[in-house]
Amino acid sequence: MPSKKALIRHPGPLLADGLVTHLERAEIDVDLAVRQWEAYVTALHTHGWETVEVEPADDCPDAVFVEDAVVVYRNVALIARPGARSRRAETAGVEQAVARLGCSVNWIWAPGTLDGGDVLKVGDTVYVGRGGRTNAAGVQQLRAAFEPLGARVVAVPVSKVLHLKSAVSALPDGTVIGHIPKVDTPSLFPRFLPVPEESGGHVVLLGGDRLLMAASAPKTAELLADLGHEPVVVDIGEFEKLEGCVTCLSVRLRDLYA
Repeated sequence: MPSKKALIRHPGPLLADGLVTHLERAEIDVDLAVRQWEAYVTALHTHGWETVEVEPADDCPDAVFVEDAVVVYRNVALIARPGARSRRAETAGVEQAVARLGCSVNWIWAPGTLDGGDVLKVGDTVYVGRGGRTNAAGVQQLRAAFEPLGARVVAVPVSKVLHLKSAVSALPDGTVIGHIPKVDTPSLFPRFLPVPEESGGHVVLLGGDRLLMAASAPKTAELLADLGHEPVVVDIGEFEKLEGCVTCLSVRLRDLYA
């Protein structure tokens, strides 16, 4: 049976100081963000996911975006080396968490940089965004770690958003979805479905046809419902002000060995 564990990390007190690259800085209500995070976690629990809380990293404003710290393929956890130097202290607690879960741990080493948000897995195809936070050496090291396990690694240019998964994610059947103005090269994906809102390109597969998505994408939710999916909607507006999305607030571990 596939595992249904998800790494999460509580928002820290410095959340409002998180990095912003492609957006104008907006005021963050940290208390509201905590409530939104709790509702996100509740949605995972409601749909059968066991959450594993990574130890806090309160000195790191962006640590709640836990997906950026690690990429897991099968039972191998590749600890990221974030492209933003200020985020590199986030990885230590995540490394401890995945090691406790029995993962084999590898690392991205200098001069490589890689953010987990730049990695989209669709079956055994691993798309890696090459852009502002992930460099060519990071892509090469990920390829060296995962291709021997059966992965097919495809590098994808990213210039219009922070991370690859800020632009695209995938439906249960492997169709990649995204908002065309934010996707550099849609033709790189064998099956691509345009969606009408930027945040509509971000879904977390909860199991079956259930898709965790942001409340800011109602038109996309309607489109996906019409296609037979079941949107599970959460409000993550405070995190969206920091270029966050539903995918980066957890790391879904689906293939851990029993």
